[in-house]
Amino acid sequence: MLNRSLRRFTLAFVLVPYACFVYADDEPTATPYRPSVSTPAALSQPGWLDAEFGWQRSKGGDAVRRDSLPYTLKLAFSPDWGIRLGGELQVINKDLDGNRLSGVGDTVFVLKRRFAIDEEKAFGLEAGVKSPTAKDGLGSGKADQWLNGIFSADIGKQHLDINLIQARIGGISPDEGRWQTTLATALSRSLNDRWGIVGELSGSRQSGTPSTAQFLTAASYNFSKRVVFDMGLSAGLTHASSDWTVFTGVTVLLGKVF
Repeated sequence: MLNRSLRRFTLAFVLVPYACFVYADDEPTATPYRPSVSTPAALSQPGWLDAEFGWQRSKGGDAVRRDSLPYTLKLAFSPDWGIRLGGELQVINKDLDGNRLSGVGDTVFVLKRRFAIDEEKAFGLEAGVKSPTAKDGLGSGKADQWLNGIFSADIGKQHLDINLIQARIGGISPDEGRWQTTLATALSRSLNDRWGIVGELSGSRQSGTPSTAQFLTAASYNFSKRVVFDMGLSAGLTHASSDWTVFTGVTVLLGKVF
């Protein structure tokens, strides 16, 4: 099933950018949230459907290997209000006991509000919920809820995003705390009209469980105003984190909804 989903993803990965490339230069631009953990305060283009698709492979942590096809659909109603829907189209997980499971992942829904300070700085607030759509073994089987406080700023040629996430975890064991705190800080920069780079440090804490931390680095390529490719890797910094993750993906401004 993963092979079929991967073939479909690869076909879309190749064909969709060319379909969007024919539009005029004055079309609105895509707004990538991929591939970092943190998200910017900015929303996607109001009234336009913005889609993200990716592939990633992780090793270590709770699994020997985990392959997935993440996706996100973003729709902004104004420069300050928007929603997004996301999840994983397909997951294959091989656990430490050698068991192999595959299926769709959990689904997340996020409501977002932006608070502009000036042209260079803004705060953001996201309220999200995870619906347990994954089968047993691929997810916790319980719903999670969270709030994400965001600060974004342009600092010279660099762009800074800081996220502080407080989550209420639904699926816990008796000795684990209900609340999880995640902090992520990303610094990105455009190298030229086409290429950009990003580095990010993130980690999470939850009582009764080991803390996680990772460093991520990635590059992006602007195929056009409406299509942005990305690729990169992350490395775990604690025993509980994944040893490494490699990923690639694309953000596409699909079309106008209203």
